[in-house]
Amino acid sequence: MDGGGHERGMRSGTLNVPGIVGFGKATEICTKEWRQDSERSNKLRNALEASLAREADILVNGDKKHRLPNVSNICFNMVNGESLMAGLSKNVAVSAGSACMSASLEPSYVLKALGLSDEMARRSLRFSLGRFTTEEEIDYAADQVKNVIDKLKEASQQIH
Repeated sequence: MDGGGHERGMRSGTLNVPGIVGFGKATEICTKEWRQDSERSNKLRNALEASLAREADILVNGDKKHRLPNVSNICFNMVNGESLMAGLSKNVAVSAGSACMSASLEPSYVLKALGLSDEMARRSLRFSLGRFTTEEEIDYAADQVKNVIDKLKEASQQIH
């Protein structure tokens, strides 16, 4: 820590009072609404997975029961995750890995620890839902994924 020792050995400097009050209010809201928000997110996440399963050959990575309600990590069989992500880049925000590994070309070590092969890990994308995500946005995201997959399959057939 930088700074003097004049605060009885604690970090010196001015406390972020608005930040502290804001965090307290956010905690209060979360405490009141977390069950309802979790149930809503869980329903939307499941709807996204079901919609994608109707349109593509997918595998939901991880434990389907013990997971966050607002996150889905999906392996798209027969489609490269990076290519799918690139096709979605302007319309749907998804991720192929964690931010701390974004510079790495290696597949996600977390997905590999779950037992996925390098190839399956490279075919996987993470979808994260926000507190204000709507059913319409879920439908839109599923449609966009289907459109990009169709384009990738078409391009692959033209090459072969």
